[in-house]
Amino acid sequence: MRNHPLGIYEKALAKDLSWPERLVLAKSCGFDFVEMSVDETDERLSRLDWSAAQRTSLVAAMIETGVGIPSMCLSAHRRFPFGSRDEAVRERAREIMSKAIRLARDLGIRTIQLAGYDVYYEDHDEGTRQRFAEGLAWAVEQAAASQVMLAVEIMDTAFMNSISKWKKWDEMLASPWFTVYPDVGNLSAWAMMFPPN
Repeated sequence: MRNHPLGIYEKALAKDLSWPERLVLAKSCGFDFVEMSVDETDERLSRLDWSAAQRTSLVAAMIETGVGIPSMCLSAHRRFPFGSRDEAVRERAREIMSKAIRLARDLGIRTIQLAGYDVYYEDHDEGTRQRFAEGLAWAVEQAAASQVMLAVEIMDTAFMNSISKWKKWDEMLASPWFTVYPDVGNLSAWAMMFPPN
């Protein structure tokens, strides 16, 4: 029988730890890996601009501790969404995506989790959906070129709140580098509306 590794999300650990300390703590608690967060805060967004030395140092810490970082929760697009009406925001969304893919490649992260929002702080309409579709298609191509998987999280809003809704995007994009990140908490919250999920 296969033994599945068990990981912990970075935000479940103390925020003021260094990465080597975070990996050591995760290991001492019995976890096999840590999921990195790149959220909409400037502090975590700055990780996308880490130097080569900073990236190398983290890789060394992963090798030393035996605790990897196979996935990244990239929720920064909540603040800078692909579906925004503002062209400058959409350009920032693409810049964030490109940098996240490069960071993932450098650190050995295999999966980038994307928030399933076309927009979050703006009103949703057909235009935001279409721009999100264009941005997502572009992002999948960029990720595929670096052999990084993009996984869209099932969210807490109606735009992407079920696996059946995600499947429509999967059919449209038709890429082996695009998959779903089925958030159990969000799925259970919508269970009464979407029992098959």
